[in-house]
Amino acid sequence: MADAEPKTNAEDYLRMYRQMVRIRTFEDNANQLYLSAKMPGLTHMYSGEEAIAVGICEALTDEDRITSTHRGHGHCVAKGAEFKEMFCELLGKEEGYCRGKGGSMHIADQSHGNLGANAIVGGSMGIATGSALRAKLQGSDDVTVCFFGDGATAQGLMYEVMNMAALWKLPVIYACENNGYSEYTRTEEIAAGSITARAEAFGIEAHQVDGQDVLAVNALTRRLVERARRGEGPFFMELMTYRYHGHHVGDINREYYRSKDEEKDWKENRDPIIRFRAWLVTEGIASEDEIEAMNAEIVKDAAEAVSYAEAAPYPDASEVDMHVYAD
Repeated sequence: MADAEPKTNAEDYLRMYRQMVRIRTFEDNANQLYLSAKMPGLTHMYSGEEAIAVGICEALTDEDRITSTHRGHGHCVAKGAEFKEMFCELLGKEEGYCRGKGGSMHIADQSHGNLGANAIVGGSMGIATGSALRAKLQGSDDVTVCFFGDGATAQGLMYEVMNMAALWKLPVIYACENNGYSEYTRTEEIAAGSITARAEAFGIEAHQVDGQDVLAVNALTRRLVERARRGEGPFFMELMTYRYHGHHVGDINREYYRSKDEEKDWKENRDPIIRFRAWLVTEGIASEDEIEAMNAEIVKDAAEAVSYAEAAPYPDASEVDMHVYAD
């Protein structure tokens, strides 16, 4: 794990661990809702990538914005979303963050600065850059983080907005979650050269970091956010990570594009939650019993939220054309 100050930041570290476990637990339940045919449509699991969402969002305030992706549950939870409203959204219920209209791939929670997930690959890059332009024009000091996957680096929009952001020194951080695969194809087979070099071509400072190390992610993000607030942006981060599940919940038999041994190695030797848990115990921040109690509490909270969402009402049919266009 990255260097840290455990004696002075114990509460922060425990909160980060809790948020990572909340994301993993949410995804476990979301997967079961799909497999039991209770959830309409597909969803894309974030399991294995928790250190990125938490490491970044813990460096942000509610006033700071994020844009998310089709694999966006982790970003939403890390930015402050609650289980009940999220599960209601997945099940199309009235109490969901988007009153059941967004579903898994379009959750937004603007009360915590989450401008929304986007099912279009790279589709939120313009939104994030526009948010940063708004901040600069208004004289605000908030920062926007744009999450996207390695596959989105093939989208032309990325190069258009990075050019604008660099020219105008916008307070935006482009966070590329490189999980090794663009759907079913290895990243090196779809991305020529270096991903960070794409940003550097526009004069944007770029960093590569271990996305399985929440402390390393958080330390880098805190430095870049502070600099972005001072007008030194934009910045680019490539976060090396891995998704445990398939591209989506229906992608179950994956051996034709990646091996079980590879998946086993990441889960057993590079899991971000296991690594951080071991560090917390070694540093004397929490005992194994305390961590187990925290885990059990989160599992209970999630189960109660799922039951609540299953029993919650659907929106009335009269809402079908509401919240579609701005007045």
